[in-house]
Order: sequence, then C-alpha cells, then structure tokens
Amino acid sequence: MSSSDTARSRRGLLLVLSGNMLVDALEVSTAMVALPSVAADLHLGISDSSWLVTGFALGFGGLLLLGNRLVAALGARRVYLAALLVFALASLAAALAPGPGLLVAARFVKGFCVALTAPTGLAIIASTHPEGPARNRAVSVYSLFGAAGFSVGLVLAGILTGVSWRWTMALPAPVVLLLLLLAVRVIPPDPPRGGAARRLDLPGAASLAGGLALLLVAIGHGAPAAWAGAALLLGTFVVVEIRTPDPLADLGGVRSAGLLRSALGAALLNGTFWGFLFVMMTRWQGTEHRSALVAALWVLPASLLLGLAAPLSARFLHRVGAARLILLGAVAATAGYALLLPLEAGDGYPAHVLPGVLLVGMGFVGAFSALHVQAVSGVPAPRQALAGGIYQSCVQIGGAILLAVVAAVAGRSPQHAMELVTAAAAVGVGIALTALLPERAVRERPPALVRR
Repeated sequence: MSSSDTARSRRGLLLVLSGNMLVDALEVSTAMVALPSVAADLHLGISDSSWLVTGFALGFGGLLLLGNRLVAALGARRVYLAALLVFALASLAAALAPGPGLLVAARFVKGFCVALTAPTGLAIIASTHPEGPARNRAVSVYSLFGAAGFSVGLVLAGILTGVSWRWTMALPAPVVLLLLLLAVRVIPPDPPRGGAARRLDLPGAASLAGGLALLLVAIGHGAPAAWAGAALLLGTFVVVEIRTPDPLADLGGVRSAGLLRSALGAALLNGTFWGFLFVMMTRWQGTEHRSALVAALWVLPASLLLGLAAPLSARFLHRVGAARLILLGAVAATAGYALLLPLEAGDGYPAHVLPGVLLVGMGFVGAFSALHVQAVSGVPAPRQALAGGIYQSCVQIGGAILLAVVAAVAGRSPQHAMELVTAAAAVGVGIALTALLPERAVRERPPALVRR
C-alpha cells in the first residue's frame, strides 16, 4: 500500500472511531435533557427517573474491566463491530420501550457496549498510528470529538425531545449503523493471538454489577432487602477477587496514592456534574415549565468550554501541572454550584445562571484531563492500562452512586439536592489539596531538618 493510501486509510479509521466516541459522549447529555419527559410519560418518580442515566453508567463502569478481558480474548475488531451493532439495536429498543424496565435494560446494554468500544478505540489508534506527532494528533481529534459529543447531545436532545423523547432515544441508531458499515471496511484485522487466553472472571463481573445495581435501588428506595443484597453481592465480589488467580481488579501492581486520589476526585467531579444537570433539568422543565431546548441551551456553555479547551489540555498540563489544575478545577466547580444555590424561579439567565454555569465548565476544563494523567502517573508502564480501566470504572460507578443520592434528595427538596452537590464538590477540593500538601511541607521544612 502506498503512503497516500495508508494516510487515507488512517483518516477513514480515525473518522469512524471519533464518530463513535462522539455518539458515546452524547449518551448522558441526551438522557438528561429527555429525562423529565420520560418521567412524565412513563409515570416515574424523580428518584426512579435517574435510572435513565445510572443504568447506562452501571453498564459502562460495572462491566468495563470485563470488557477489556473480552477484547483480549476475542480481538479488538470483532468486539468493536459487534458492540456497534448491539448499541444500535439497544437504541431502537429504548425508543420503543413500553415501560421503564425495558428502557433501563436497554440503557444498561448501551453502557456495556461503550465499555467495549471506548477503550478499544484508543487501543486501535495506538496500534495503527506510529508513536509521536501522528499518534498525538489522532488522540487529540478523538478526544475533541468526545468533548464535542456532550454539547451536540444537549442541542439535539433539546430539539427532538420537543417532539418526543422516543426520537431522542432512537437518535444514535442510524448514526451507529452507518459507522458500522464504514468500520467493516477500515478497522484492520486483529493480529494472531499468542499464549493462553486469560480467564474472563464472570463471577467477579456478575457480582460487582449485581451488587452495584442493588446498591442504587437501596439508595433510591431505602429497602432493607436491597441493602442486604448489595452487601452480600459486593462482599462476594471481594472474596472472588481475592481467591481468583487472575482477578478483574488486580490492585497488587497498581497501588498508588495518585490513582486513589484521582479516582475519588473524578467520581466526585463526574457525580456532582450529573447531579447538577439532574436537578436543573427536572427543575427548569418541571416547576419552571421551560422547554427541553431552552433548558439544554442554558447548560450548553459549560460543555462548550470543555470542547474548546480539549486541544489545549496538554499545554495546560505542561505549564501548570496536574495537581494544581485539578485543584483549580475543583474550586471553580464548587464556586459555580454555590452561585446556583440561591436561585429562585424567574431569576434572569445572564446575571444569575450563566456565571455559575461557566464556572462549572471551567472546573471540568481544569480537572478532567489532569485527573486521568494523575491517575496513571507513578504506575509501572505495563500496568497503566489496568490502572486506567480501574480509574474509568470508579469514575462511572462513583458518578452513578452520587447521582442516585442526589436524585433521592431531589425528590424531597431540589434546594437540598443542590446543597448536597455543592458539599460533594467541596470534598473534591479537599481531596485535590492532599496532592499538594506533601510538596508544600517539603518546601517549607526548615533547612536544618532536611537530611543531607
């Protein structure tokens, strides 16, 4: 193949992978915008309606590590193509769902499909683009499409939900089917696999996902049986992981303060943002009777900032450092939520809402990429993929748990729910500070006490 053909093939491949990343990213924003309409049509309470988002996050975060095993066992191309097809079918199932059960199940399946395609897309880019400027540009484009997906989802969902929320759920299906047709042509075949296949650890994956699902039910309804079942299944997961020779979450080689700090910080960043969107969307479209499109446009500036700053994230990291960027981001997000606390119905958007929304967006700009960098720094290179998988799982699972708590509180008082969001964001500031305290202590230690 000539160099021009190779370049054209890589561009086509990058277009497919980035397009799929955009579709993956819009899944949360479209669900948030459509959520009040879904709840009204299917007669769901405020807390129960959060399953539209938490079900997706549960499939993504709860089965991400299992997805990595499936890719290793079956091959990236085969898994990627199958996940695209199932994702499209699940989108149609969600659009046609007669009740909440099938709708949440379809969202869970879509989350699992994203758990298969998102990390696999990056792996395919790494294997088809040589290390250096070419790969860096490809990853930048891939990340930019992901950042843009949330904004695109807000606008499209605002328009389509005005017609019917079912059109919003169906939106990804034709796009993903088109990407599938292109992917068949451009995704390269998998190289021959050598060595023995790793165990899938299905008992570990099933106990983790089942335990987390019961935990979300328990948070929403306070049912003692759900709390007991969650404790039993999550305890089973711990026992399985300790006893199996090849566990899904092998923490032995990735123990790192940076990973723990980043996982907690990112879970709070993600969860507070979801909680903020949940409260505002249900409030603006419910008690204040704004259209889905207006509500979506009101939060759009926050996601636009992330999309605009994505190409500059590496430069920010180099100049400021991951720990300081994370702290600045956490402070900005907390300040934004605090500004939105005293809002009353009828408050003007430019003076009262927009400043808080912009600060929340600035928080994501500062912390989003930096948290991932901090998570894998200090982890040995052969274990960084596992560390990244554990980190991403914590981000999704932690976000789902915090959203479930916020939704349960919002059912009684939206004001208290926003107070909870603000308090959780402030905890994120405290966690971010711990990354700087040791450095400060060493700098300020008297010279006489420093060992020579």
